[in-house]
Amino acid sequence: MAAMKPRTTVLAAGLFGVSAVILGAFGAHALRATLLERGMAGVWETAVQFHLLHAVALLGLAGWWRGQEGSIAGRRAAWAARAWVIGIVLFSGSLYLLALGAPRWVGPITPVGGLALIAGWIALLAAGVAATSD
Repeated sequence: MAAMKPRTTVLAAGLFGVSAVILGAFGAHALRATLLERGMAGVWETAVQFHLLHAVALLGLAGWWRGQEGSIAGRRAAWAARAWVIGIVLFSGSLYLLALGAPRWVGPITPVGGLALIAGWIALLAAGVAATSD
């Protein structure tokens, strides 16, 4: 993974944002019958929601982080970004795969991704605590 910096985080936010919208539309239209037949439409929707929510969070983080580069808060923001990128891939990615019929061994990946998302929010909290106040 490239070093997480504000610019890299904006690029990740854009990539995750566009892919979430595409996958959401794909699930709602092209895969709708398959997902409903498998009882996995809700799983797909959860994957898309967390995917898009964290893409937007990455964008917000990058905007805030620009004023914190090189500081302790900036380093913690980098960890938040890393954790969210990993979390999106593992959490949403495993849910997408499960909804499409992936083998059962993919299931345990989902909570690992969820923990990465949580870790990202904790790192953001730590960044906010470390940030210099105006």
